[in-house]
Amino acid sequence: LGAQIEPGITAIIGSGGKSTLLKTLGLELMRAGGRVLLCTTTHMLPVAGVPWDGSSRRLDAAPWKPGAAHVPGCTCEACMGMSRGSICQAGVLDPETGKLSAPAEPLNERAQRFDYVLAEADGSKRLPLKAHAAWEPVIPSGTANIVWIVGAGLGKPVAEVVHRSELFCERCGCEPTDIATPERVAQVLNAEMQALKLGTARVMLNQVDALSDPAMADRFEATLGRPVIATSLK
Repeated sequence: LGAQIEPGITAIIGSGGKSTLLKTLGLELMRAGGRVLLCTTTHMLPVAGVPWDGSSRRLDAAPWKPGAAHVPGCTCEACMGMSRGSICQAGVLDPETGKLSAPAEPLNERAQRFDYVLAEADGSKRLPLKAHAAWEPVIPSGTANIVWIVGAGLGKPVAEVVHRSELFCERCGCEPTDIATPERVAQVLNAEMQALKLGTARVMLNQVDALSDPAMADRFEATLGRPVIATSLK
């Protein structure tokens, strides 16, 4: 995916792997020589091991607090001889929730100092699928790329796998007890793309290795009517 991402701000939206994609894509772009900033326009858990706010401090595993400085021999991914560019994350850390919120400085100003700004711009309550409320997603002005990620909730009851399931049902005419079929998920995604004017977004179907029927990926792409990047982020 990194080869398809233009420099500037990239908004990662949807559900089912945004945080994993943020880190994976950020490291890929860093190793290709880019200066990369990770952040959010909503709230996210920090990315472990990545320097925070341009300092030498890093945010380590739970309870997510500023850790030791990076030192020779540091074993984080950004220091183990894999770097060609640089990577850091920015945002305001809430010590109670352990989450980062948006940086105080506007992202389009931050973007002038980085080749790539990757922003997690959506929330999904850790569910693999979602429908968007009127105030979502929170896409920064000047965004160059949008990656819309869809998780592997296909084939399971809507009420179990969809954040804002009532909105999902309204948009595809089903009940919460019905199955989130590839066709229903694609129908909701198409409707939201049109309503939000996000027709240029790249769609990624994640966790395809967890699908009960591999043909669901093809059914989803056929109904969506546009190319889909099928992957299983780890």
